[in-house]
Amino acid sequence: MTGTQHTKLAPERKAARKNGIFRFIVALAAIIAEIYLIVNLFTRLNDYSEWISLSTRVLAVLLVLFIYNTGYNSAFKTPWIILILALPIFGIIMFLLVGLNAHTFTMKKRYREIDEKLEPLLNVNDDITQDIRDRDSGAGGIAYYLKNQADFPAYRDTDVTYFSDTNDALESMLKDLRRAKHFIFMEYFAIDDKISWHRIEEILVEKVRAGVEVRVFYDDLGSIGFINTAFSKKLNGLGIKCRVFNPFFPGLNRFLNNRDHRKITIVDGRVAYTGGYNLADEYFNIERPYKAWKDCGIRICGSAVNSMTVIFLENWNATKKHFEKDKIYDKYMTAVPETSAKGFVVPFSDSPMDNLQVGEDVYISMINRAENYVWFMTPYLIITDELKTALSLAAMRGVDVRIITPGVPDKKLVYSITRSFYHALCLKGVKIYEWTPGFMHGKLCVSDDTVAVCGTINLDYRSFYHHFENGIFYGYCDAVIDAKHDFEKTQSECSDVTLDYKVGRKGIMGLWQMFLRLFAELL
Repeated sequence: MTGTQHTKLAPERKAARKNGIFRFIVALAAIIAEIYLIVNLFTRLNDYSEWISLSTRVLAVLLVLFIYNTGYNSAFKTPWIILILALPIFGIIMFLLVGLNAHTFTMKKRYREIDEKLEPLLNVNDDITQDIRDRDSGAGGIAYYLKNQADFPAYRDTDVTYFSDTNDALESMLKDLRRAKHFIFMEYFAIDDKISWHRIEEILVEKVRAGVEVRVFYDDLGSIGFINTAFSKKLNGLGIKCRVFNPFFPGLNRFLNNRDHRKITIVDGRVAYTGGYNLADEYFNIERPYKAWKDCGIRICGSAVNSMTVIFLENWNATKKHFEKDKIYDKYMTAVPETSAKGFVVPFSDSPMDNLQVGEDVYISMINRAENYVWFMTPYLIITDELKTALSLAAMRGVDVRIITPGVPDKKLVYSITRSFYHALCLKGVKIYEWTPGFMHGKLCVSDDTVAVCGTINLDYRSFYHHFENGIFYGYCDAVIDAKHDFEKTQSECSDVTLDYKVGRKGIMGLWQMFLRLFAELL
C-alpha cells in the first residue's frame, strides 16, 4: 500500500481512539476540578481570616522575588509574575503545580541515579572534539559544549543519511529491522495502531520469535488520541517488552507536564533513526487531516549509535521507581568497525530534569557561528527573547536567516502565537516562509553548507523547557548538503510572507495575540 492511499478505521481502532480521547477528557476534567476545589478552598480561607489573606499576599511577593532572581529566561518569568500578582491564590497554586514541574525532586533523583550508571558507558575521545575545533571553531565550540555540559561525545566513524521523505525513512527502517540479530529499541511520542505501525509490528513479532530482544516505549499523552491502554498489553502479550511513559491520569502530578517527545529506533547498536516523524499514518501521508504532511529524518550507522542507546535506556529505566541498578548495560554498547565516514556526528538529548536547555543552546550556537546562512524548519515558532535576539542579530550582520513554518495549522491557537512572532523578526531581516501544501512538521537547522541539526526539537517553549527531546548535530558530510537541498525544495513550495508581516497590517498584533504571546510559555 502506498503512502497516498486512504483507509477506513476498523471498528476496534475507532473504539481504541474513542476510548483514549475519553480517558484524556475525564482525566483533564478531574485535574481542572481538583485545581478549582483547591483554589476555592484557599479563597474561602482568605475571606475568612485576615491573617491568612495577609500570609497569602506575603507568599505571593516572596514567590515573585524568587522567580525574578532565578536563572530562568525572562519570557518564562514575566507571565508567572503577572499571574501571581494579578491572581495570587490561583497564580501560586498553578506555579507550584506547573511552573516547578521541572524540579520534581523524586524524578530528578531518579534520573540522576540512572545517568550515573549510563554516562560512563560512552567512550569520550577529546581528540575528536579538538579536531573539530581546529577545523571549525564554531562547530568545535558546540561539540565542546555537548561533551562537557551534556555529556555527549563527538564521533567521526559514523555514516549519516538524511531523509527528506518519511516514506523513504520508513522503508529504510523496515530493512534494518529485518536485519536485527540482538536487540531493537523504539521510543516515540506517538504510535497509532494502524497501517504504518502494523508493518513494523509484523517484523517485531518475527524478531521476537527469532530470539531478538525487542522494546517499545511511547508517551501516553502523545498517543492518547490514537490508542488506549490495551495496546501495551497486546505488545507484551506478543513478547514485545512495552512500557508507557508518564501515564496521564487524574491527580495533581507535577511531572505530568513533562512529556517524552523523543523519536528513536535503534537496531543492534549498529543503526539508529530519529527525526520529526512519529509512527502514525498521518506522518506518512496515508491519512491527511491537515492536507499534505512534510517531515524529515536521519539515519546514523556507526559508533555514534551508542549515544542513542544511552538516551533510550535513560527514559526506559525512568518509568520504573526501582530500575535495574545491577543490570549490565555494556552488552548494548556495540563496538562498530570504523567506516569511511566523513565529518563528525554528535547525538544528544535534552531533559527538563536538569538546568540545561540543550536544544535551545545548540540552536543559538548554530545561529551565532553562521557566516553565510542559517535556515530552520519548525512547525511552531514560540521563542524566547534570547533566541529572537540571536536570529535578529544574525540577520542584521548579513547572514541569510530563513524560517519555514506550516501553511496549514494543526493547532489554531498555537498557530496564531507562531504568527505573532513574525513581525519583530521580519523587521530585522529574517525571512519567513509558510509551506502551503499542508502541515510542515520537520525540525531542521542547516548552516553554511557545513553543519546541521536534525531531530525532534521544535523552536518553542515546550521543546526547550518541558519535553524530553533528542537531536543529532553533524557536519562536513554529504548529509548536510542533502538537508540544504531539502530546505530549498520545501521553500519552493512555500509562500513568502516576509513582506506582509514586515510592513503590512498582519504585522500589527491584536490584543488577543498579545495576550497569547505573554502566556505562550504556559501553554
